[in-house]
Amino acid sequence: MNVNVREGDTLWYYSQLFDVPLQLVIDSNPKINPENLTPGQTVAIPGYIRHKHTLEKGESFWSIATKRRLPLDGLLLLNKDIDPENLHVGETIHLPLRVEKSIVKGRRKYDYETLVRDLKRLEAVYPFIKKEIIGQSVEGKPLYEIRLGNGQKRVHYNGSFHANEWITTPVIMTFLNDYLVSLTNRRTIRGLSVAPFYDNVTLSIVPMVNPDGVDLVLNGPAPESEYRENVFELNKGQNDFNGWKANIRGVDLNDQFPADWEVEQQRREQAPSPRDYPGTKPLSEPEAKALSELTRKRQFDRVLAFHTQGEVIYWGYKEHEPPETEKIVKEFARVSGYEPVRYVDSTAGYKDWFEQEWQRPGFTVELGKGKNPLSLKQFDEIYQRSLGIFLAGLYM
Repeated sequence: MNVNVREGDTLWYYSQLFDVPLQLVIDSNPKINPENLTPGQTVAIPGYIRHKHTLEKGESFWSIATKRRLPLDGLLLLNKDIDPENLHVGETIHLPLRVEKSIVKGRRKYDYETLVRDLKRLEAVYPFIKKEIIGQSVEGKPLYEIRLGNGQKRVHYNGSFHANEWITTPVIMTFLNDYLVSLTNRRTIRGLSVAPFYDNVTLSIVPMVNPDGVDLVLNGPAPESEYRENVFELNKGQNDFNGWKANIRGVDLNDQFPADWEVEQQRREQAPSPRDYPGTKPLSEPEAKALSELTRKRQFDRVLAFHTQGEVIYWGYKEHEPPETEKIVKEFARVSGYEPVRYVDSTAGYKDWFEQEWQRPGFTVELGKGKNPLSLKQFDEIYQRSLGIFLAGLYM
């Protein structure tokens, strides 16, 4: 919600007027000097939208503010061209409406278009979000990173490395939305105040690493796709792509990282396939390359890659992980009920590469149980069990 600055207004006053943390107001207006507002400037107020209201008989600004528990000066601020002493029935005014519910509806088939739409809506309501394009998929879809927070600790979450594990994206997006609602409404999540997380942690999220693959599983190959004939051939002519893990070129993105990639190459598929083909060389695919470049740029302190399925948390890679990794994974297990598993027989994965390269904690979290793609009937249970992991990733 945008407001126009009046003489004497400050960001601190807006934070008090709308009961929003001052730092969120400051971060929502990065181009504005918070110490020197100018009348007429546009200021974004996070966590609010403008709501049109048609005046009824007997209504006044005071009665509306009292009935709806709105700040009276907020009404005056949003309706500067309206004389509050001369209101008319049928006249339209604007109300500052606090957003208290989730925008993201995660329990549905969640393709790339849905992701982009939700990100735009979240940006509009929570402008302190930083969104950046970190690369493109094979078919040219922008790969998005979302960042929020101002802390020294750098934490990264990602999902949908594998196409038929797409449910990880709405799980991550639901957490992101809940986190934003809690920040702007000064709420707790499971009894934890999230304000310290924002101050102490910079959270990076890539919610969909493999958008081409996700769309293939959910929607089938697009009529205009240059890979349409090829994916049908790799899928043995079948229209059902539920078994597809790879990107649109038939490369498994979580077999693409330079952590003993040669070992994985020898024991995996030797040609493009719906799953388990590591490609011709490490980081040959633009999606994997984009994530590796992001990781080098951000220098994360820990990373969590969300996959399905098995209700396990894989940690450690050939003793490259630091001692603190075990303490963290035990907390993840405590809050989720998932089983921690060390040293699974796997190489060339994102988590493996991160631990080998930086000797910092990395985790692969396998959400839910069953056959991929998991049924949306599991969504609520998956989210509730993973919520503790999302939070512990910030406070541990």
